[in-house]
Amino acid sequence: MTLIAEYGTILLILACLFGFFMAWGVGANDVANAMGTSVGSRALTIKQAIIVAMVFEFLGAYLAGGSVTQTIRSGIVDAEAISPDQMVFGMMAALLAAGTWLLVASIKGWPVSTTHSIIGAVIGFGAVGVSMDAVHWDGVIPIAASWVISPLLSGIVAFMIFISVHKLILDTDDPFANAKRYVPFYMFLVGFVVTILTLTKGLKHIGLELTGLESLGLALLAGIAVSSLGVGLLSRIKADPEADRTFHFASVEKVFAVLMIFTACAMAFAHGSNDVANAVGPLAAIVGVLQSGGDIAAKSVVPGWVLLLGAVGIVVGLATYGYRVIATIGKHITELTPSRGFAAELATATTVVGASSIGLPISTTHTLVGAVLGVGLARGIGALNLRVVGTIFTSWVVTLPAGAFLAIIYFFILTSIFG
Repeated sequence: MTLIAEYGTILLILACLFGFFMAWGVGANDVANAMGTSVGSRALTIKQAIIVAMVFEFLGAYLAGGSVTQTIRSGIVDAEAISPDQMVFGMMAALLAAGTWLLVASIKGWPVSTTHSIIGAVIGFGAVGVSMDAVHWDGVIPIAASWVISPLLSGIVAFMIFISVHKLILDTDDPFANAKRYVPFYMFLVGFVVTILTLTKGLKHIGLELTGLESLGLALLAGIAVSSLGVGLLSRIKADPEADRTFHFASVEKVFAVLMIFTACAMAFAHGSNDVANAVGPLAAIVGVLQSGGDIAAKSVVPGWVLLLGAVGIVVGLATYGYRVIATIGKHITELTPSRGFAAELATATTVVGASSIGLPISTTHTLVGAVLGVGLARGIGALNLRVVGTIFTSWVVTLPAGAFLAIIYFFILTSIFG
């Protein structure tokens, strides 16, 4: 009698708890950094950001969280080299390890990659718990490369977007009028980019399989709808000469604050659809093995309740501990205004879309931090808090080995308890 058959119910309950813990970590760390620019630029208060994230992260995770996930996270471990028992205990250890590291990082206010946390954890249990040959080491190289590529790409894009804002709006004779004229075009971009991201990443499990051309058409329509709604909202904003005396661009930043609400909703939805997989992927693998009585499928369909568990965990994580990472991203790297925060968020969404369409492994966290750095650099190196930047980069490098080390410990603890 296998351990799975003997302890099936207990293992399932534990796996759900560990999956919820991991989803909590995704909410506390990853979602918080997606909201950080909106809060740091004062376009949204912390309470408003949490409400926006709750609604749109939940919708993104549940509607576009993808139906089919690779049982072995990111193809890192060879499924044929693993027994069902190793699979269940290994994925449980990976969830617990990644969740623990995200808890530590969130307490410290470090924005780290949830994707790299779970990948590091899977590498750890695969290499030590199974064998070194069970790990696809060639899959680790692109992950390490993305540490440099994703922040660099989004930093360049954010720099260019912010320079375009300066040229078209801030450095003109009538910034307020030009803000009202050009901001709807930026709103179109937000609607277009996020719709493309959502349609190319998920929606299959709610029965929507679209061709490239259909996705493009829908994204264009979404962009037009968002910019039309934006024009309606912007028509209500009036210039405030009193505030403009204190800060020359006060009225202009009001226009960008409206735009930031759109980008915040967009970022939350896109993030929920992408990164819920980090929590529910391994959980779906465990559920698949337990329900089939020990068969390891190459792919497993994510049950609706597992997506729901992940979505709720993300929301709880953001509401309870998200404020620490929000503060790091929004206030400690560089001073953000709505126009700067918008440039960072649009650059992040654009880079994630571009990278996922060419299959480049990319971290939302690294991309957003790179974008915030790009916006800061547009104002000169002195605008950046280099000590905070150094701490963030160090936490990124530590994430993969930390996940691996913790997963090895948890794997041996679990196997000794049940085995």
